[in-house]
Amino acid sequence: MYRHNKFGSLSRRSFLQASGSALAVTALLSSQTNADSVQTPPTAVPFSFESLVQNARQLASQTYTPPAQVGAPFTDLDYDDYRNIRFRERHALWAGPAARAVLHAYHPGWLFDSTVALFDVADGMAQPLRFSSDDFIYGDAALAKIPDGTELPGVAGFRINTPLNSEFQFDETLSFLGASYFRALGAGNRYGLSARGLAVNTAISEPEEFPRFSAFWLERPQPGQTQVTFYALLQSESVAGAYKFALTPGQTTVMDVSVELFFRSDVEQLGVAPLTSMYLFGANDQGGFDDYRPRVHDSEALIVNTDRETLYRVLNNPPQLANSYFAAQSPRSFGLVQRHRSFDDYLDAEARYELRPSLMVEPQGDWGDGTIRLIEIPSDLEGNDNIVAFWTYDRGFKAGDHTSFSYRMHWGSAPAGASSDLARVARTLAGAGGVAGVKPQTDRRKFVIDFEGAVFATLAARDTVSANINITNGTLAGHVLQRVDGHADMWRLVLEVTADGKPAVELRADLVNDERKLTETWTYQWLKE
Repeated sequence: MYRHNKFGSLSRRSFLQASGSALAVTALLSSQTNADSVQTPPTAVPFSFESLVQNARQLASQTYTPPAQVGAPFTDLDYDDYRNIRFRERHALWAGPAARAVLHAYHPGWLFDSTVALFDVADGMAQPLRFSSDDFIYGDAALAKIPDGTELPGVAGFRINTPLNSEFQFDETLSFLGASYFRALGAGNRYGLSARGLAVNTAISEPEEFPRFSAFWLERPQPGQTQVTFYALLQSESVAGAYKFALTPGQTTVMDVSVELFFRSDVEQLGVAPLTSMYLFGANDQGGFDDYRPRVHDSEALIVNTDRETLYRVLNNPPQLANSYFAAQSPRSFGLVQRHRSFDDYLDAEARYELRPSLMVEPQGDWGDGTIRLIEIPSDLEGNDNIVAFWTYDRGFKAGDHTSFSYRMHWGSAPAGASSDLARVARTLAGAGGVAGVKPQTDRRKFVIDFEGAVFATLAARDTVSANINITNGTLAGHVLQRVDGHADMWRLVLEVTADGKPAVELRADLVNDERKLTETWTYQWLKE
């Protein structure tokens, strides 16, 4: 027997994110793209990743056909109906005395008007999984709309539960729901940022596509096995792809992802390992929010680790659409992180933003020349995910092209790559320029960066610390660098910056001892209104 814990249950905000309203892109991005439906065989058939790759290759040579819509009574379900539908725990796939992972399905309907096919794979044979209303528990209103014994045309997605936080209960660890969106948790986390299987033409002149996972093949874990392996078919108007995932839950949950892509038509920009998150306001960007909380965000910074440095790009909620680009030839890792881990940092007893996971992506093999792109979208609601980050090739793709890549995802409070041996950026503060206590100088902006790390405590009295500062489209009006009294491991850098009239002022700074690099490289984009 196992006991299910709703530790990772979705709040209204996060539930809406999972449903496909994850991006605050009303004026920017197109609506969710449909994908080819998958024909479900009536009995078990042989399956391998190689056969899935061949299937994707073949589908890419065919005309794209969107899936059938589920229609009534499933689309008659409203938000309240849908959130009160729960999968019956005793119907969980793979459950048993030695189980280390079980699978639940998501009901179709409401916003999820097309379905995915699920297959149980054992001994190289794939058995289609079929579901009916008997597999779910319904609230009264939903029960009146979905009669007992109703065969479901498929499911909206699935989640995997594991003993993540305790040996004696199964917690939600991974969820796939909506297009190619998915989320995972490390121990002690609550759902925050999301990942996607692929980003196609995001925020460029071409219309964006939202590729969709249309079928999953889930390998039945052996008794006592902690790793869960599954496969997916992804499709859109321009691409068909075969995906292999290997999930290992833990303090930091790890997912290995292998991808083979085949192109139906030209793609100008391909976003690899795309991440989406929410940043509403914080100490560096308080906006005009009249809110009792000092911070509201799922992620506070983008980190890019290269062979030369660790870039720490503080996130913003900009007044207009903002883009940042970081050249990264086969980066060691990149991701969106949440560093402030105290309740007092947020003071939100319901959202508990201090428990949101960071997510670092570690490329496997040589990705070649490319760029990390960060997109920040103006938002006035914390229900909107307004941050997008991904790695993109320095070239586009033509119809008939093929590419493949692999990466490892680290989900957790302190995943590998989220910090380095260097002193880290502890906080970024911003405000009007000038001297405190007198009339502020509105023609300039003050940035205060605190660097914190044990490396500072090792410096001898004769050692000097200096700042490397670089500003594009702006001018440094002055700066102060000093050790923070009472904190042997903290130095504060204060910058006074004026804008040169260009749309965006780009700032970079780090601290050094002679030629020895002491800190991460702090980066920031200031859009002067």
